[in-house]
Amino acid sequence: MKLNHTMIQANALTLEQELDWFEELLKYRSTQFKNKITHQDKLSDFVSLAQIQEFSPPDLSAHTSAYAELAQRLKDAGKTYFKEEEQEYLHFAERVILILTLVPHIRPELLDIFFFPNQQNREFTEFGGIKGKTHQGFLPTGETAMFILAGSNLALRLTFQSIFDTGHFFAKANILALLSPTNNDPMLSGTLEISREYLQNLTTGKAYQPDYSPDFPAKRITTRLNWADLVLDYYTSRDVEEVRAWLRHRHLIKTDADFNRELTGYRCLFYGPSGTGKTLTSTLLGKEMDMEVYRIDLSKIVSKYIGETEKNLSNVFDQAAHRDWLLFFDEGDALFGKRTENKSSNDRHANQEVAFLLQKIEEHPGVIILATNVRSNMDKAFLRRFQSEVYFPVPDEQSRLLLWERAFSGRFELDENIALEEIARKYEITGAAIKNIKHYCSIMALDRQTQVITEEDFREGLRKQLEKEGKKL
Repeated sequence: MKLNHTMIQANALTLEQELDWFEELLKYRSTQFKNKITHQDKLSDFVSLAQIQEFSPPDLSAHTSAYAELAQRLKDAGKTYFKEEEQEYLHFAERVILILTLVPHIRPELLDIFFFPNQQNREFTEFGGIKGKTHQGFLPTGETAMFILAGSNLALRLTFQSIFDTGHFFAKANILALLSPTNNDPMLSGTLEISREYLQNLTTGKAYQPDYSPDFPAKRITTRLNWADLVLDYYTSRDVEEVRAWLRHRHLIKTDADFNRELTGYRCLFYGPSGTGKTLTSTLLGKEMDMEVYRIDLSKIVSKYIGETEKNLSNVFDQAAHRDWLLFFDEGDALFGKRTENKSSNDRHANQEVAFLLQKIEEHPGVIILATNVRSNMDKAFLRRFQSEVYFPVPDEQSRLLLWERAFSGRFELDENIALEEIARKYEITGAAIKNIKHYCSIMALDRQTQVITEEDFREGLRKQLEKEGKKL
């Protein structure tokens, strides 16, 4: 992916101003702390209105950077999350925590101010912080944030802890988190960590695309094709149009009070034989609606280890909940098939696994499309969770002829003896099968350095495909 140098410049300009403000704040706090040591006094808090006005964060309203946009989103979210009298000083605290979490990645030397020992020749407990395995600088923890913001004020300390709640905008939008400490250490000794997505967005401006892994068992799928390349019958096209209507209005449905009270996300079932267009339709929906499509192949990730499937898929749901993604579950009956009687511990675990994922799917606020070859294999309780269903049949003769004609309308010419009308009438195959035959014939033509697909190659490609399907030419 190419770097967006305009966005990088905009981000750098904004971050320079935010860092300058934060550096002045740290210097002031350091001076206060040294005075505390000298005079054996309490460290005062840093959120009185007078101090906020003196050290208020930069006004970024005229900036076009990702950081400025996030700062405004934080402020808007605070209007619904905090009481009116709390909004000003809590937004101040959020800005401090946001830049503090980002500093180790963009200007780590600013935190060297915390590297001075106390009278016992050890680090001050008040500062918090840890050292990384390879990073030589200071990595801030929740204690670091509380030192800067609350000083010795216990009431403020307890108030600011709410910023690390799961219901706060930082967590709900997957911006940053206070990592859970180990060995039963106090909560605020956990490290502050910014998500990879926002680290990229706030610095280089690159969009975040998670890699396929056991922890994130989903792959992003795209297509260079368009709706004109997809051949569907009348009834399937009509039902797909209903899905398109849902997706066109998804933002209104998600935010409007009348809709939002009754609807949570959108779930659709695509069913029909392999190769009939379920995956392509899902990808085209994402392309049209400017949504990233992530494919989860359930047949490949169902784990024999108790709890592993739930854990792996939970991570996908958690990340998708904060983004405008379309989740496409392939081979749905691998996990959501009919539940069995609880005759053994394995049966009970399998049914608990399905019940857990049914709940996650039902609660998911985004868009889910689940594909299966056979609808009758699906659990009835699961089917009730879908707002719509779309059947993808094997194309009829007229549709097959259209698929054949489109497949061979490019750079290669068909031998005049190849009668597509007869082929379409005689062989009941899918669009995916036709695509495979086209690829075979095209490669053979390229190998002979010709633009003509011979009848011999066409029939051989057709034979190979039919043989894979257990049929004869």
